Amino acid sequence: MFRAQSNLSRLTIVVLAFVAVSPSLWAETASPSSSALENLRLHRVVSEPVEFNGRDAVRVTEDPDRKSASSDRLAIVSESTFQDGIIEVSLSGEPADDAAKAARGFVGIAFRVADNLSQFELIYFRPTNGRANDQLRRNHTTQYDSFPDYPWHRLRRESPGVYESYVDVVPGEWTDVKIEVAGTTARLYVNGLDQPCLIVNDLKLGESGGAVALWIGPGTVAHFSNLRVTE
Repeated sequence: MFRAQSNLSRLTIVVLAFVAVSPSLWAETASPSSSALENLRLHRVVSEPVEFNGRDAVRVTEDPDRKSASSDRLAIVSESTFQDGIIEVSLSGEPADDAAKAARGFVGIAFRVADNLSQFELIYFRPTNGRANDQLRRNHTTQYDSFPDYPWHRLRRESPGVYESYVDVVPGEWTDVKIEVAGTTARLYVNGLDQPCLIVNDLKLGESGGAVALWIGPGTVAHFSNLRVTE
């Protein structure tokens, strides 16, 4: 089901583990232990280590032999487990040269990914929307959805404007992302801002757990760097 991609030592994961500390104090009290991210489990994607915009990174693109209309394009962080905590990463997305006109450079982070990939929570970006001249399109820059039962189009139809919002991102440029998850709530922070640009108060999978994964949408060239998972 998966193809392992090795030699990805340039993307580093730092796991911070401790007990009974409030989220606001994590960075001050935790003692991080670092290890190279040796491999990713790849599902409908291919990856390679590269240097991109001044950073060591992992490039993730669609597997040309496994293209699908489904949204489960994942590079799963091997042996990762996550329920509540903080996920931080620098990411960049842009449409591929041969992408369809509707491609937006879809790029994001999946979390609480089930072992068999049957379900996961997802927060992602549509980078080409960030500075569009159409305000409605700008309002669709960042998005939450939940695989498989709550895709973006269902959430937009049933709860317009609740699960997506505007944020200033640029295709092909780095965006620093922090996702805080606690119970059924997730908050998205971008580029060091104190206030979240997206708040989800009813994560559809409930208080579940699972892996962390890099995620891309169709027609995307994505880059990821400096992944940190704080539990």
